[in-house]
Amino acid sequence: MQKSYEDILEVSLPQYIRKDILALEEGLKSGSPFLDCLYCELQGSLNSAFHSGEISEEQAVYLRLKYLNMEN
Repeated sequence: MQKSYEDILEVSLPQYIRKDILALEEGLKSGSPFLDCLYCELQGSLNSAFHSGEISEEQAVYLRLKYLNMEN
């Protein structure tokens, strides 16, 4: 099975970003009253990972758009 380009952008994410993505997805599914906190946690993790060089700008933009509905 061939991976899509989008899948490739998510392959080498730091564990803490994966954790935050899963938490946000679970919060959305369950209707958590803490969605704003989960959203901000993921946004902060993406910013931290980008500025520390753990993810590329392309990954950061893609993930913000996909999970946070944020345009660059």
